[in-house]
Order: sequence, then structure tokens, then C-alpha cells
Amino acid sequence: MEIVCLDLEGVLVPEIWIAFAEKTGIPELRLTTRDVPDYNVLMNGRMKILREHNLTLKDIQEVISTIKPLDGAKEFLDEVRSMTQLVILSDTFREFASPLMKQLGWPTILCNSLIVDEKNMLCGMKLRQEDGKRKAIDGFRSMNFRTFAAGDSYNDLTMIKKADAGCLFRAPSNILDEYPELPLVTEYSDFLAEIKKFVNEE
Repeated sequence: MEIVCLDLEGVLVPEIWIAFAEKTGIPELRLTTRDVPDYNVLMNGRMKILREHNLTLKDIQEVISTIKPLDGAKEFLDEVRSMTQLVILSDTFREFASPLMKQLGWPTILCNSLIVDEKNMLCGMKLRQEDGKRKAIDGFRSMNFRTFAAGDSYNDLTMIKKADAGCLFRAPSNILDEYPELPLVTEYSDFLAEIKKFVNEE
């Protein structure tokens, strides 16, 4: 048995925080896990900026409601799910993910949750677990799944390296320069070919 584990933002949907940065005109919110390896540092910085600008969870959710999946993402997911098991492993939050999952046909997603105060301001987060993507790979492998992992950011690297097979998808140049040994695909057709090869190896 095999299972495909995919990142969400940058792989299937646009980056939520970049879309929010464009809407609010706050360039510092454009930073993502493609730029900052430490997720706790990244999120603490985001929450500080949100407080400074009095921006709430509702403000973010209103922008998310306008986001559409990347071109071809839904069809790609449907094709993969017709071949094998698939789960999305993401460091996003359930408070963000639902409208995006609906557009993608409700694939399974393992992600985190937010802590908000009485004013609907972000004041913390509840990680499912530290390094949750890699630990999910460990869990699937302990159940005798062969694992394929793919993503585009620093926080995807441990799961890609731990999986039986995997690749980067449309990763930025800084990650490609630092990890030239990892395979790269930039089109869903090539992505699908990598997964088909993995599924047929058994």
C-alpha cells in the first residue's frame, strides 16, 4: 500500500498570507515558509503585525473566501486519488482550510488550529505536533504504507527526505540552491508522472 502526502499552499492553492498581504498592503506579511525556516518565528511575526494593524481572523477569512485553487490542481488531485491514497499535510489552520478543501473536493487534511481572543484577534496557535509533517510520514510508514511526499517550502523538507520517494514542486530558487539533490517538477503533468512511477514500483 502507498500513500501520497502533499503540502497545500504553493502546491494546490496560492499562498494565503501573500494574498492577505496584497489585500492589506502590508509587505511584511508576504513572508512564508519559503522564506523563513522556523515556523514559530514566522507565525509570531505575523501575529505581531496583525495586532499592530488591528486585523482579525475574520479579515483573513474574508480574503481566503476569494482564493481559488491553482489551475489544474483539482484535476490533478482527482487523478492521484483515483490511483492511491492521498492526504494533505499542511502547517495552515483549520480556521483557514475549509473553503479551500471544499473547492478541492474535500481531501483529507492534517493541519493546525488557531487561538483567538474575545476580539477575534490571533493570539496563538495549537500545533498538531512539532515537525508534524515528518512525524506523519513516520506514522504512515509504521502502518506499512510506502510514502511519497511533495512540497515547495522549508517546512516540507523533513517529510520529503523521510519519505520513500518525493519531490519539490515549483520551489523557489533559494531552496533549489540549498537542496539541489531533491527532484523538482513544475507542471502537474510531470508531477503526476512522478507519482504514477512511484505507485507502479510496488
